[in-house]
Amino acid sequence: MAIAVRSVEQVCREAREASRALARAPTSIKDAALEAIARALQERLGEILAANELDMQAGREADIGEALLDRLALDESRVAAIAAAVRQIAVLGDPVGEVIDGRRLPNGLDVRKVRVPLGVVGVIYEARPNVTIDAAALCLKSGNAIVLRGSSTAAHSNAALAAVAAEAAVAAGLPDGCVSLVAGGGRGELAELATQREYLDLIIPRGGESLKEALQAVATVPVIYAASGNCHVYVDAGADPDMAEAIVINAKTQRPGVCNAAETLLVHEHVAQQLVPRLAAALSAAGVRLRADPGALALAAPVAGALAEAATEEDWGTEYLGPTIAVGLVSSVEEAIEHIGRYGSGHSEAIVTGDAAAARAFGLAVDAACVYVNASTRFTDGGEFGMGAEIGNSTQKLHARGPIGLRELCTFKYLVEGDGQVRA
Repeated sequence: MAIAVRSVEQVCREAREASRALARAPTSIKDAALEAIARALQERLGEILAANELDMQAGREADIGEALLDRLALDESRVAAIAAAVRQIAVLGDPVGEVIDGRRLPNGLDVRKVRVPLGVVGVIYEARPNVTIDAAALCLKSGNAIVLRGSSTAAHSNAALAAVAAEAAVAAGLPDGCVSLVAGGGRGELAELATQREYLDLIIPRGGESLKEALQAVATVPVIYAASGNCHVYVDAGADPDMAEAIVINAKTQRPGVCNAAETLLVHEHVAQQLVPRLAAALSAAGVRLRADPGALALAAPVAGALAEAATEEDWGTEYLGPTIAVGLVSSVEEAIEHIGRYGSGHSEAIVTGDAAAARAFGLAVDAACVYVNASTRFTDGGEFGMGAEIGNSTQKLHARGPIGLRELCTFKYLVEGDGQVRA
């Protein structure tokens, strides 16, 4: 496995060499490598947890906050879940070689559009050690070499997990350099990685706006931004109250420190008198603070007490990643759509309604990677979508949008077969 004692350029060059063999690797070898990784995660659990505890101790001392500590933490059940995700990826169909389209031209040429690996994928991520394994497994299954660059917050965890993945994969028959880790060089190293155009085909960052801005300033390698999630739940006039409460509570509290958690609740003013106190009571009982507009605050404060306060303009665009939610009233589904268009990040948006016309309008007009009707935003996840795992959720519109899984880690080429045709 490549580590910090090698230059970034050398790590990327070795990954490029590995990618040529990976592109031709049979499915059976790739699947065997994933099974070996899953098995090694369980066999080396003690080593992984010991490394993670070093990061947790440093995080607590640095007071990085509960949301980041939750993302950083590993335990036996989380490692088991990571191993299970690897096995789920192993049983998925191999995307490499899939025929996307095909036809015979009038001149007799057979043209097939075939899925192929991208080559070398760089993944840059913050405080989520599970990404080390999820990203490696997805890249290997899709025939790509991977260069990992985690944050210093999870340095020990990432090193342990990357070592497990690289050593198990190579022992199972994949080439040296198929899984590599660079770490320890700060923002200068980030810039060096982001400019390895000769060796990297794509970079996928997993992190906040500061990471995105840092990459935008220097990257010459193509980047798919797995962006932040300022996600909304809109409760329409036609919503079932019980369903609305269940969805709002799940979207906000099931795991508030993740990008698909709801950060804003919009309620139609026709049902606000009935639903805002009920939703405010449920949210405050779960320890959630409410930042509400004047109409919502008047209804929420009597039940939420000190947990309800006036919203500022900044609240509508904030990804809290914690137990706070903005609450506002709207007069129509069109106003809800307009609000989401102004403040949303294009990640995941939900409407709760019994009105088919409102659901259709919301689904057509809201510009986001994932739009939900009568379901929680928390389902935006490669595992939940049956993709095994994901590297991130893209809010871009080119190549990949939403969860980035196996097929999103591929491109395509045209294979053209003839029997001697020449162009006139």
